[in-house]
Amino acid sequence: MTAGTRQDGLRVVVVGGGITGLLTAIGCVLAGHHVVLLERGPVPHPGATSFDQHRALRALVAGDPAATRRNADLHRRWRALDSLLCDHLPGACLYRRVGVLTAMPAGEVGEAVATAEAAGVPIRVATPASLPLIGFPAGAGAVLEPHAGTLLADRVLHAAARWLRHHPEAELRPGREAVDVDADTGRVHLADGISEHGDVVLVAAGPWSSALVDRPVTVHRQTMVYLRPPAELAHAWAATPTAGGIGADGRAWLLPSVAGTLLKISTDAARREVRGLSTPDDGTNWAGRVLSAGIVSEVDRYDVARVRHCHYATTSGGETGFVRVGPAVWARAASGGDGFRTAPLAADAVVAELARHTVRAAA
Repeated sequence: MTAGTRQDGLRVVVVGGGITGLLTAIGCVLAGHHVVLLERGPVPHPGATSFDQHRALRALVAGDPAATRRNADLHRRWRALDSLLCDHLPGACLYRRVGVLTAMPAGEVGEAVATAEAAGVPIRVATPASLPLIGFPAGAGAVLEPHAGTLLADRVLHAAARWLRHHPEAELRPGREAVDVDADTGRVHLADGISEHGDVVLVAAGPWSSALVDRPVTVHRQTMVYLRPPAELAHAWAATPTAGGIGADGRAWLLPSVAGTLLKISTDAARREVRGLSTPDDGTNWAGRVLSAGIVSEVDRYDVARVRHCHYATTSGGETGFVRVGPAVWARAASGGDGFRTAPLAADAVVAELARHTVRAAA
Protein backbone atom coordinates (compact mmCIF):
# COMPACT_ATOMS: atom_id res chain seq x y z
CA MET A 1 0.00 0.00 0.00
CA THR A 2 1.61 3.22 -1.12
CA ALA A 3 0.38 6.77 -0.94
CA GLY A 4 -1.27 8.26 -4.00
CA THR A 5 -3.01 11.45 -5.02
CA ARG A 6 -6.70 12.36 -4.89
CA GLN A 7 -6.70 14.01 -8.33
CA ASP A 8 -7.55 10.87 -10.29
CA GLY A 9 -9.01 8.87 -7.40
CA LEU A 10 -12.31 7.04 -7.25
CA ARG A 11 -15.17 7.33 -4.80
CA VAL A 12 -15.08 3.92 -3.14
CA VAL A 13 -17.92 2.68 -0.95
CA VAL A 14 -16.89 -0.09 1.42
CA VAL A 15 -19.68 -2.12 3.04
CA GLY A 16 -18.54 -3.69 6.31
CA GLY A 17 -16.26 -2.49 9.08
CA GLY A 18 -14.48 -5.72 9.96
CA ILE A 19 -10.82 -6.38 9.24
CA THR A 20 -11.32 -6.74 5.48
CA GLY A 21 -13.34 -3.53 5.19
CA LEU A 22 -10.99 -1.50 7.35
CA LEU A 23 -7.74 -2.65 5.74
CA THR A 24 -9.20 -2.29 2.26
CA ALA A 25 -10.38 1.22 3.11
CA ILE A 26 -6.86 2.09 4.28
CA GLY A 27 -5.37 0.67 1.09
CA CYS A 28 -7.78 2.65 -1.06
CA VAL A 29 -7.05 5.89 0.79
CA LEU A 30 -3.30 5.36 0.43
CA ALA A 31 -3.84 4.73 -3.29
CA GLY A 32 -5.48 8.14 -3.66
CA HIS A 33 -9.18 7.24 -3.50
CA HIS A 34 -11.92 8.76 -1.36
CA VAL A 35 -13.54 6.10 0.83
CA VAL A 36 -16.97 5.95 2.46
CA LEU A 37 -17.21 3.00 4.86
CA LEU A 38 -20.69 1.85 5.87
CA GLU A 39 -21.22 -0.33 8.95
CA ARG A 40 -24.51 -1.45 10.50
CA GLY A 41 -23.13 -0.95 14.03
CA PRO A 42 -20.23 0.90 15.60
CA VAL A 43 -16.81 0.94 13.94
CA PRO A 44 -15.29 -1.41 14.78
CA HIS A 45 -18.30 -3.61 15.52
CA PRO A 46 -17.93 -6.01 18.48
CA GLY A 47 -20.28 -8.36 16.62
CA ALA A 48 -18.07 -8.57 13.53
CA THR A 49 -16.58 -11.98 12.76
CA SER A 50 -13.10 -10.45 13.00
CA PHE A 51 -13.62 -8.93 16.45
CA ASP A 52 -11.78 -11.10 18.97
CA GLN A 53 -8.82 -10.92 21.34
CA HIS A 54 -6.27 -12.50 19.06
CA ARG A 55 -5.63 -14.45 15.86
CA ALA A 56 -2.80 -16.79 14.94
CA LEU A 57 -0.35 -15.90 12.19
CA ARG A 58 1.74 -18.83 11.00
CA ALA A 59 3.59 -19.60 7.77
CA LEU A 60 4.09 -23.36 7.62
CA VAL A 61 2.04 -25.49 5.23
CA ALA A 62 3.78 -28.84 5.49
CA GLY A 63 4.62 -30.25 2.07
CA ASP A 64 3.97 -26.95 0.24
CA PRO A 65 6.99 -24.61 0.15
CA ALA A 66 5.24 -22.18 -2.22
CA ALA A 67 2.28 -21.70 0.13
CA THR A 68 4.65 -21.44 3.09
CA ARG A 69 6.61 -18.75 1.27
CA ARG A 70 3.40 -16.81 0.53
CA ASN A 71 2.41 -17.03 4.18
CA ALA A 72 5.83 -15.77 5.20
CA ASP A 73 5.12 -12.69 3.08
CA LEU A 74 2.10 -12.10 5.30
CA HIS A 75 4.43 -11.68 8.27
CA ARG A 76 6.09 -8.81 6.42
CA ARG A 77 2.74 -7.27 5.47
CA TRP A 78 1.47 -7.40 9.04
CA ARG A 79 4.68 -5.87 10.38
CA ALA A 80 4.28 -3.02 7.89
CA LEU A 81 0.66 -2.53 8.95
CA ASP A 82 1.72 -2.60 12.59
CA SER A 83 4.14 0.26 11.90
CA LEU A 84 1.52 2.23 9.94
CA LEU A 85 -1.25 1.90 12.49
CA CYS A 86 0.87 2.47 15.58
CA ASP A 87 3.40 5.02 14.37
CA HIS A 88 2.07 7.51 16.93
CA LEU A 89 1.65 4.94 19.73
CA PRO A 90 5.13 3.85 20.87
CA GLY A 91 5.20 0.33 22.27
CA ALA A 92 1.66 -0.47 21.09
CA CYS A 93 2.71 -3.48 19.03
CA LEU A 94 -0.26 -5.27 17.49
CA TYR A 95 1.66 -8.29 16.22
CA ARG A 96 3.30 -10.27 19.01
CA ARG A 97 5.80 -12.77 17.67
CA VAL A 98 5.43 -15.32 20.44
CA GLY A 99 5.99 -18.26 18.10
CA VAL A 100 3.58 -20.82 16.67
CA LEU A 101 3.80 -24.52 17.50
CA THR A 102 2.31 -27.15 15.20
CA ALA A 103 1.81 -30.68 16.48
CA MET A 104 1.73 -33.58 14.03
CA PRO A 105 2.48 -37.29 13.85
CA ALA A 106 6.14 -37.78 14.68
CA GLY A 107 6.82 -39.27 11.25
CA GLU A 108 5.76 -36.01 9.53
CA VAL A 109 8.14 -33.71 11.39
CA GLY A 110 10.97 -34.22 8.89
CA GLU A 111 8.79 -33.15 5.95
CA ALA A 112 7.60 -30.08 7.86
CA VAL A 113 11.17 -29.04 8.60
CA ALA A 114 12.19 -29.59 4.97
CA THR A 115 9.23 -27.49 3.78
CA ALA A 116 10.14 -24.60 6.04
CA GLU A 117 13.80 -24.73 5.07
CA ALA A 118 12.92 -24.78 1.35
CA ALA A 119 10.74 -21.69 1.88
CA GLY A 120 13.37 -19.90 3.96
CA VAL A 121 11.20 -19.90 7.08
CA PRO A 122 13.02 -20.36 10.41
CA ILE A 123 11.85 -23.49 12.22
CA ARG A 124 12.99 -25.89 14.87
CA VAL A 125 11.85 -29.24 16.21
CA ALA A 126 10.05 -29.04 19.55
CA THR A 127 9.32 -31.76 22.07
CA PRO A 128 5.85 -32.01 23.61
CA ALA A 129 7.47 -32.84 26.93
CA SER A 130 8.98 -29.32 27.02
CA LEU A 131 5.47 -27.80 26.94
CA PRO A 132 3.64 -29.47 29.83
CA LEU A 133 0.78 -26.94 29.85
CA ILE A 134 -0.42 -28.14 26.42
CA GLY A 135 -2.18 -31.43 25.70
CA PHE A 136 -0.84 -33.36 22.69
CA PRO A 137 -2.11 -36.41 20.79
CA ALA A 138 -0.40 -39.65 21.73
CA GLY A 139 2.90 -40.09 19.88
CA ALA A 140 2.89 -36.57 18.46
CA GLY A 141 5.90 -34.59 17.40
CA ALA A 142 5.98 -30.83 16.95
CA VAL A 143 7.73 -27.98 15.16
CA LEU A 144 8.01 -24.37 16.26
CA GLU A 145 8.06 -21.29 14.04
CA PRO A 146 9.81 -18.82 16.35
CA HIS A 147 9.11 -15.80 14.12
CA ALA A 148 5.36 -16.46 13.87
CA GLY A 149 2.89 -15.33 16.47
CA THR A 150 -0.33 -13.63 17.45
CA LEU A 151 -2.25 -10.65 16.11
CA LEU A 152 -4.10 -8.71 18.78
CA ALA A 153 -7.24 -8.69 16.65
CA ASP A 154 -9.58 -6.29 18.42
CA ARG A 155 -6.72 -3.81 18.95
CA VAL A 156 -5.89 -4.04 15.23
CA LEU A 157 -9.50 -3.13 14.41
CA HIS A 158 -9.52 -0.16 16.78
CA ALA A 159 -6.16 1.07 15.44
CA ALA A 160 -7.34 0.79 11.82
CA ALA A 161 -10.57 2.66 12.60
CA ARG A 162 -8.58 5.36 14.43
CA TRP A 163 -6.24 5.77 11.44
CA LEU A 164 -9.19 6.20 9.07
CA ARG A 165 -10.96 8.69 11.35
CA HIS A 166 -7.93 10.95 11.17
CA HIS A 167 -7.57 10.81 7.39
CA PRO A 168 -9.38 13.50 5.35
CA GLU A 169 -10.15 11.10 2.48
CA ALA A 170 -11.99 8.59 4.67
CA GLU A 171 -15.54 8.80 5.97
CA LEU A 172 -16.64 6.28 8.60
CA ARG A 173 -20.41 6.00 8.82
CA PRO A 174 -21.47 3.73 11.68
CA GLY A 175 -25.11 2.77 12.18
CA ARG A 176 -25.75 2.59 8.44
CA GLU A 177 -27.09 -0.86 7.59
CA ALA A 178 -26.88 -1.92 3.96
CA VAL A 179 -29.78 -4.11 2.83
CA ASP A 180 -28.99 -4.52 -0.86
CA VAL A 181 -26.26 -3.76 -3.36
CA ASP A 182 -27.14 -3.31 -7.02
CA ALA A 183 -24.27 -5.10 -8.73
CA ASP A 184 -25.03 -3.41 -12.07
CA THR A 185 -25.21 0.21 -10.91
CA GLY A 186 -22.99 0.14 -7.83
CA ARG A 187 -25.73 1.62 -5.67
CA VAL A 188 -25.96 0.57 -2.02
CA HIS A 189 -29.45 0.67 -0.51
CA LEU A 190 -29.64 1.31 3.24
CA ALA A 191 -32.23 0.27 5.80
CA ASP A 192 -33.26 3.91 6.36
CA GLY A 193 -34.27 4.31 2.70
CA ILE A 194 -31.20 6.28 1.69
CA SER A 195 -28.77 4.97 -0.90
CA GLU A 196 -25.07 5.49 -1.50
CA HIS A 197 -23.36 5.37 -4.86
CA GLY A 198 -19.70 4.94 -5.57
CA ASP A 199 -17.50 4.59 -8.61
CA VAL A 200 -16.67 1.28 -6.99
CA VAL A 201 -18.42 -0.72 -4.24
CA LEU A 202 -16.49 -3.24 -2.16
CA VAL A 203 -18.65 -5.58 -0.11
CA ALA A 204 -16.70 -6.94 2.86
CA ALA A 205 -19.57 -8.26 4.94
CA GLY A 206 -18.44 -11.82 5.67
CA PRO A 207 -21.43 -14.09 6.44
CA TRP A 208 -23.79 -11.20 5.65
CA SER A 209 -22.48 -10.92 2.06
CA SER A 210 -25.03 -13.30 0.56
CA ALA A 211 -27.85 -11.00 1.71
CA LEU A 212 -26.35 -8.13 -0.28
CA VAL A 213 -24.97 -9.68 -3.47
CA ASP A 214 -25.40 -12.93 -5.35
CA ARG A 215 -22.58 -14.70 -3.56
CA PRO A 216 -23.73 -17.90 -1.80
CA VAL A 217 -21.79 -18.66 1.36
CA THR A 218 -21.60 -21.45 3.90
CA VAL A 219 -21.85 -20.19 7.45
CA HIS A 220 -19.87 -21.97 10.15
CA ARG A 221 -20.27 -21.64 13.90
CA GLN A 222 -17.32 -22.25 16.21
CA THR A 223 -17.33 -22.30 19.99
CA MET A 224 -14.41 -20.60 21.74
CA VAL A 225 -13.70 -20.96 25.44
CA TYR A 226 -11.65 -18.27 27.19
CA LEU A 227 -9.78 -19.36 30.28
CA ARG A 228 -8.08 -17.51 33.11
CA PRO A 229 -5.03 -19.53 34.17
CA PRO A 230 -4.19 -20.07 37.84
CA ALA A 231 -2.01 -17.24 39.15
CA GLU A 232 1.00 -19.51 39.54
CA LEU A 233 0.85 -20.42 35.81
CA ALA A 234 0.33 -16.91 34.40
CA HIS A 235 4.03 -16.34 33.77
CA ALA A 236 4.45 -19.72 32.08
CA TRP A 237 1.50 -19.08 29.77
CA ALA A 238 2.91 -15.67 28.80
CA ALA A 239 5.95 -17.54 27.43
CA THR A 240 3.93 -20.25 25.67
CA PRO A 241 3.48 -20.11 21.87
CA THR A 242 0.27 -20.29 19.92
CA ALA A 243 -0.37 -23.96 19.16
CA GLY A 244 -2.32 -26.02 16.65
CA GLY A 245 -2.83 -29.72 15.94
CA ILE A 246 -3.16 -30.34 19.67
CA GLY A 247 -5.69 -31.98 21.96
CA ALA A 248 -6.38 -35.69 22.23
CA ASP A 249 -7.42 -35.97 18.57
CA GLY A 250 -5.05 -33.38 17.07
CA ARG A 251 -7.93 -31.13 15.95
CA ALA A 252 -7.61 -28.43 18.59
CA TRP A 253 -5.71 -25.18 18.97
CA LEU A 254 -5.02 -22.47 21.50
CA LEU A 255 -3.86 -18.88 21.65
CA PRO A 256 -1.95 -17.99 24.81
CA SER A 257 -2.64 -15.23 27.29
CA VAL A 258 -0.35 -12.62 25.79
CA ALA A 259 -0.47 -8.83 26.35
CA GLY A 260 -3.28 -9.09 28.87
CA THR A 261 -5.54 -11.39 26.86
CA LEU A 262 -7.22 -14.52 28.14
CA LEU A 263 -6.13 -18.01 27.09
CA LYS A 264 -8.38 -19.04 24.17
CA ILE A 265 -9.03 -22.67 23.24
CA SER A 266 -11.18 -24.42 20.65
CA THR A 267 -11.33 -27.48 18.43
CA ASP A 268 -12.62 -28.38 14.99
CA ALA A 269 -14.86 -30.84 16.81
CA ALA A 270 -16.85 -27.79 17.96
CA ARG A 271 -17.28 -26.40 14.45
CA ARG A 272 -20.61 -26.92 12.70
CA GLU A 273 -22.40 -25.56 9.65
CA VAL A 274 -25.54 -23.53 10.33
CA ARG A 275 -28.24 -22.22 8.03
CA GLY A 276 -27.74 -18.66 9.21
CA LEU A 277 -26.33 -16.48 11.95
CA SER A 278 -29.52 -16.69 14.03
CA THR A 279 -30.01 -20.46 13.64
CA PRO A 280 -30.38 -21.97 17.13
CA ASP A 281 -27.98 -24.67 18.24
CA ASP A 282 -29.14 -28.23 18.76
CA GLY A 283 -28.64 -28.32 22.51
CA THR A 284 -25.14 -29.82 22.41
CA ASN A 285 -22.88 -28.64 25.22
CA TRP A 286 -20.27 -27.22 22.85
CA ALA A 287 -18.26 -25.51 25.58
CA GLY A 288 -18.09 -28.80 27.44
CA ARG A 289 -16.86 -30.49 24.28
CA VAL A 290 -14.05 -27.92 23.98
CA LEU A 291 -13.08 -28.27 27.64
CA SER A 292 -12.96 -32.06 27.40
CA ALA A 293 -10.83 -32.12 24.23
CA GLY A 294 -7.55 -32.44 26.13
CA ILE A 295 -6.22 -29.07 24.95
CA VAL A 296 -4.91 -27.84 28.30
CA SER A 297 -3.40 -30.01 30.99
CA GLU A 298 -5.43 -30.04 34.23
CA VAL A 299 -8.06 -27.77 32.73
CA ASP A 300 -10.19 -28.02 35.90
CA ARG A 301 -7.70 -25.69 37.58
CA TYR A 302 -8.66 -22.87 35.20
CA ASP A 303 -11.55 -20.43 35.48
CA VAL A 304 -13.85 -20.24 32.47
CA ALA A 305 -14.02 -16.49 31.90
CA ARG A 306 -16.14 -16.52 28.77
CA VAL A 307 -17.73 -18.73 26.12
CA ARG A 308 -18.33 -17.32 22.66
CA HIS A 309 -20.04 -18.82 19.63
CA CYS A 310 -18.34 -17.21 16.63
CA HIS A 311 -19.27 -17.30 12.96
CA TYR A 312 -17.31 -17.27 9.75
CA ALA A 313 -18.11 -17.79 6.08
CA THR A 314 -16.64 -19.75 3.20
CA THR A 315 -17.65 -19.91 -0.45
CA SER A 316 -18.15 -22.96 -2.64
CA GLY A 317 -15.24 -21.85 -4.82
CA GLY A 318 -12.95 -21.47 -1.82
CA GLU A 319 -11.90 -17.92 -2.76
CA THR A 320 -10.11 -15.94 -0.07
CA GLY A 321 -9.96 -12.62 -1.92
CA PHE A 322 -12.42 -10.23 -3.53
CA VAL A 323 -14.49 -11.54 -6.45
CA ARG A 324 -16.03 -9.25 -9.04
CA VAL A 325 -19.83 -9.54 -8.96
CA GLY A 326 -20.75 -6.57 -11.17
CA PRO A 327 -19.23 -3.93 -13.44
CA ALA A 328 -17.96 -1.95 -10.45
CA VAL A 329 -18.76 -4.21 -7.49
CA TRP A 330 -16.43 -6.65 -5.75
CA ALA A 331 -17.22 -8.82 -2.74
CA ARG A 332 -15.24 -10.82 -0.20
CA ALA A 333 -17.15 -13.28 1.95
CA ALA A 334 -14.13 -15.03 3.50
CA SER A 335 -14.00 -14.33 7.22
CA GLY A 336 -12.92 -15.86 10.49
CA GLY A 337 -9.35 -16.72 11.46
CA ASP A 338 -8.03 -17.39 7.98
CA GLY A 339 -9.94 -14.43 6.59
CA PHE A 340 -8.34 -12.19 9.21
CA ARG A 341 -4.85 -13.49 8.54
CA THR A 342 -5.11 -13.01 4.77
CA ALA A 343 -6.99 -9.69 4.83
CA PRO A 344 -3.91 -7.62 3.85
CA LEU A 345 -3.45 -9.71 0.69
CA ALA A 346 -7.13 -9.36 -0.23
CA ALA A 347 -6.89 -5.61 0.29
CA ASP A 348 -3.71 -5.32 -1.78
CA ALA A 349 -5.21 -7.33 -4.63
CA VAL A 350 -8.41 -5.32 -4.91
CA VAL A 351 -6.52 -2.00 -4.66
CA ALA A 352 -4.33 -3.18 -7.55
CA GLU A 353 -7.47 -4.12 -9.47
CA LEU A 354 -8.91 -0.65 -8.88
CA ALA A 355 -5.73 0.85 -10.33
CA ARG A 356 -6.30 -1.17 -13.51
CA HIS A 357 -9.98 -0.19 -13.42
CA THR A 358 -9.01 3.50 -13.27
CA VAL A 359 -6.59 3.13 -16.19
CA ARG A 360 -9.21 1.38 -18.34
CA ALA A 361 -11.83 4.04 -17.52
CA ALA A 362 -9.45 6.81 -18.50
CA ALA A 363 -8.44 5.16 -21.78
